[in-house]
Amino acid sequence: MKGMVVAAQPEAAEAGVLTLRRGGNAVDAAIAAAFVQGVVDPLMTGIAGYGTMQVYMPRRGVHQHLTFYARAPRAAQPDMWADIVTGQSRDGFAYLVKDHVNEIGYLAPGTPGNLRGYTDALSDFGTMELADVMRPAIEQARHGFMVRPYVHYYWTLDQRATGMLNPADYLRFSRTGREIYCAPDGSPKRPGQHVSNPDMARSLERIAQHGPDLFYRGEMAEEIVADFRRHGGLLSMEDLRDYRTLRSDPVWGSYRGHRVAGLQAPGGGLSLIQLLHILEGFDIGALEHGSAEHLRILAEAMKQVAIDKDAHIGDPEFVDVPVEMLLSKDRAAEIAARIRRGEKAHVARMPYEAADTTHVTVVDAEGNSVALTHTLGNPSGVITDGMGFMHNGLMNGFDPRPGRAGSIAPGKSRTSSQCPTIVFRGDDPYIVLGAPGGTAIVPALTQGISNVIDFGMTMFEAVAAPRISVNSDTIDVSNRIPRYVTDALEAQGYPVARSYMGFAFAAIHAIRMEDGRLTGGADPQRDGVALMA
Repeated sequence: MKGMVVAAQPEAAEAGVLTLRRGGNAVDAAIAAAFVQGVVDPLMTGIAGYGTMQVYMPRRGVHQHLTFYARAPRAAQPDMWADIVTGQSRDGFAYLVKDHVNEIGYLAPGTPGNLRGYTDALSDFGTMELADVMRPAIEQARHGFMVRPYVHYYWTLDQRATGMLNPADYLRFSRTGREIYCAPDGSPKRPGQHVSNPDMARSLERIAQHGPDLFYRGEMAEEIVADFRRHGGLLSMEDLRDYRTLRSDPVWGSYRGHRVAGLQAPGGGLSLIQLLHILEGFDIGALEHGSAEHLRILAEAMKQVAIDKDAHIGDPEFVDVPVEMLLSKDRAAEIAARIRRGEKAHVARMPYEAADTTHVTVVDAEGNSVALTHTLGNPSGVITDGMGFMHNGLMNGFDPRPGRAGSIAPGKSRTSSQCPTIVFRGDDPYIVLGAPGGTAIVPALTQGISNVIDFGMTMFEAVAAPRISVNSDTIDVSNRIPRYVTDALEAQGYPVARSYMGFAFAAIHAIRMEDGRLTGGADPQRDGVALMA
């Protein structure tokens, strides 16, 4: 069996495949791709972002999640924005406060985790030196990249109707952003135009030479903290110095005889498995794919999962998460019975699919499997002069109202939908997958898994099929779903919102393993590709 890399950016997939061809394993390839993703999709992720990865290495007996979520700075307080909260995005991804202070600028970032997570994964499970793994990203930053269609789409997205700022505002926030990502008139560079980032290349070279402690404890940390201090930010040397990657076993569920390994809270694994358990109560494969009844069942199951996520799931260091209750098949069967009776759940939201995340999936010739999802959360716009990389915007994902599962607390991780997942057939991995896409991730991955298991689709068909996303009382549908289907849903009393995008709602990147053969699917909504090593 040869290896395969599936990534949302062709440059990242190429870096991963070349790493495999140089003798690296799946972890080496995933991290090489991840560093490149931070260069060529700079609003999606980067070394000052956060993420998680699932690693399965059968010959070493390893099956583990590494989570490297950003954490609220120690100076953050539960009530810091309680009196200026103005609302919540309809999909539940972000909270809105006056003047967008939790969204853009120096109050928005949390303590970054990506760099520590990447390097810890290499140290624990990789075979190559850090400098070798980082070389493709350094060269890419130095020589530059061409603005691709999806990059430009996101940079020019108008999301003001959601109450949030536009990505172009994040690009223009810093001097570096204005100089390298924008035209002289301040508009984002267009498809086909060239972007080079020598400051980022130098930062990556420094890290490749001196290691991650330079960023978390050394000279770079001091430069970052001094910049934040000058601009009234919260990030401190103590925040950076004390940051640690967390390691955990997967949380397990099952779907029609397949074992499913997902991510513990505050990630999306509990929600994904709960959603699959609910769908198991229906003969989904007997339905017409994309029919009104199929979508109604999906929508009601997604609504219940969204309700439970909001009520119960948070950082387990701060919140008692009822794992057994959420994964109970008896409870899933009760929910399925309510759906069968035609009951409608209500998802409470305060009066935007977040797309600023990316993913890479890798399987190597030995069957080692990695699914890595990483992000900036919401880009903060902050780029320290001379460094070239943007900081995450973690803080707008916290509920500004104290006393809730998702409320702000010093050192706390926000609830995340990130959900790198492996589906097993017997003892062997069958589907390795993940997706960017905020609160649309769990619905998308569930539909991708169901498309393979229930409808017998190929991996590419499964990731490309039209889908829905539900995180409120409204059913969001892709524009390829026929209007006669949505007319039937509206006749049943369901509000429907039609996306203008044919490929919408998160972006699945997956590899299927069957009979020693790998097949991949890169979601067409992004610019990505599946490459065989």
